[in-house]
Amino acid sequence: MGFSISACTRDKRGRNEENGKDYHFMTPDEFKQRIVNNEFVEWEEVYPGAYYGTLKSEIERLWASGKHVIFDVDVRGGVKLKEYYKERALSIFVKVPSVEELEKRLRERGTDSEDSISKRVFKMKFEMSFQDQFDIILVNDDLTTAFRKAQVLFEEFIVRD
Repeated sequence: MGFSISACTRDKRGRNEENGKDYHFMTPDEFKQRIVNNEFVEWEEVYPGAYYGTLKSEIERLWASGKHVIFDVDVRGGVKLKEYYKERALSIFVKVPSVEELEKRLRERGTDSEDSISKRVFKMKFEMSFQDQFDIILVNDDLTTAFRKAQVLFEEFIVRD
């Protein structure tokens, strides 16, 4: 398996994030030019002026190394990937158990302002309306348990492929 590294226009969070490892960090102008060049499988303006997307070259890089691709995208990106790849893709909606739990996790992370947390909570409520468009809904109430469930789903999917 290989994790698809998304492209984005947001600033790095702290000193530990690396370009090409955590994200492909781009300026808004660079991102928009790549849209024009049709270099994305999917992309979204997730927040005003904040773009995220999946580069075709990223998927090709992973496939060329013989790996199955794992994506971590917003809900609209997930729906677009499923539409593009159809039965070649397994779409899993990973869901936090509650609004309160999301707020707790964001505060414990210590990287988001109250305004940012408020926007993320609002967005989560919107994203919940997309969950029925995914193949599977996976509740992340405990990271270890959710990971194991995701691993089983993946293994069952590739066996059938």
